[in-house]
Amino acid sequence: MNGPQDLGGMMGFGPVKPEPHEPIFHAAWEKRALAITLGAAALGEWNLDMGRHARESLPPAIYYNASYYEIWTRALAHMLAERHMVSAEELQLGHAIHPPVATKKPKATVAQVAQALASGTPYVRPAKAPALFAVGDHVITKVMHPQTHTRLPRYARGKKGVIETVHGVFVYPDTNAHGLGEDPHWCYTVRFQGTELWGEDADPTVEVCVDCWEPYLRSINA
Repeated sequence: MNGPQDLGGMMGFGPVKPEPHEPIFHAAWEKRALAITLGAAALGEWNLDMGRHARESLPPAIYYNASYYEIWTRALAHMLAERHMVSAEELQLGHAIHPPVATKKPKATVAQVAQALASGTPYVRPAKAPALFAVGDHVITKVMHPQTHTRLPRYARGKKGVIETVHGVFVYPDTNAHGLGEDPHWCYTVRFQGTELWGEDADPTVEVCVDCWEPYLRSINA
């Protein structure tokens, strides 16, 4: 899928302006947005890739005009409504008016939160076959425009790069985001030259590294 998050090389959005000593949260509501999103995810109704897909599926007009945590809350509202965990009326009123629905997992207790955050959600899986590529191999990414989720940015499709790191085997987001199974694959960091991604007008000193799952890649001669 070609989502609004794929901004690499696009003009007209203004410069990126890093904030010196940027705070973790810019407003108190952002803390709550993060907590509610993580708490809802712990109920087991969706996985990490489904959550990311929901955020990246927001219409561009909404995505580009929303702040980071507003994107999170909008996607969360969509996932809750899609699973009939909240109603449109409840979202409008801002509080529950119906009994809670049963979920795959019970809500987390306060005592469980710190341990859950510390342990995270490991997505590494055992390898079932050797890696097809090694560090230094020259590869080219596939040209594809799936209707479904993918972690291969559109600006890096059909581009030549070099394998920089072999990370191991991880859950494949392209299937996991749609409930089609984890289907683990090897994941690599691929280094691209800026001129390869954006043409001869690009800064020749720019290099971009993209983490790519094995199905995104094929081998080419150096």
